[in-house]
Amino acid sequence: MNHKILSRKTVFEGHAFKVQKLTVRLPDQRERLYDLVVHDDSVTIVPLDNSGNIWFVTQFRMGSEEILLELPAGVIDEGEEPVNCALREIREEIGMAADNIHKLGTIYLAPGYSNELNYIFLATGLKPAPLAADEDEFLEVKQYPLEEIDSLISKGKLIDSKSISALYLARDLLIK
Repeated sequence: MNHKILSRKTVFEGHAFKVQKLTVRLPDQRERLYDLVVHDDSVTIVPLDNSGNIWFVTQFRMGSEEILLELPAGVIDEGEEPVNCALREIREEIGMAADNIHKLGTIYLAPGYSNELNYIFLATGLKPAPLAADEDEFLEVKQYPLEEIDSLISKGKLIDSKSISALYLARDLLIK
């Protein structure tokens, strides 16, 4: 199967992303138009403290039009390494620095229409070291014991896909 992008044209450019119209040659040689949301890559962090608590934030999300429980996360700045973004984001979002950070993997958030790749990290050895939050973020920090995480997911209190994916990737390191 061989798809070939023949052309791309930016049809919208906003603050957080742009949209491109792609002309693609399909494996059967037909051509089709696709929309692609072009978004900078991002990170998600699983912060685990010495007491066995996972740190989360709650924030309003436009896509769901509600406040969601999520792991700390953010967009990688131009030229920034994913690990440095993860270390910065946990300081901005939960006010904690990490002595140890371990890359767990990567996931595409919505590969059917977006190119955003999300790097997932486990952060341990947490200690207070806050940075100012982004000006448009109104976050509340929450901590949950490791034993409650499955219940948060099964009861629909944690429905953010990147957070659930990150916790899944961390499972073997969390259950020791």
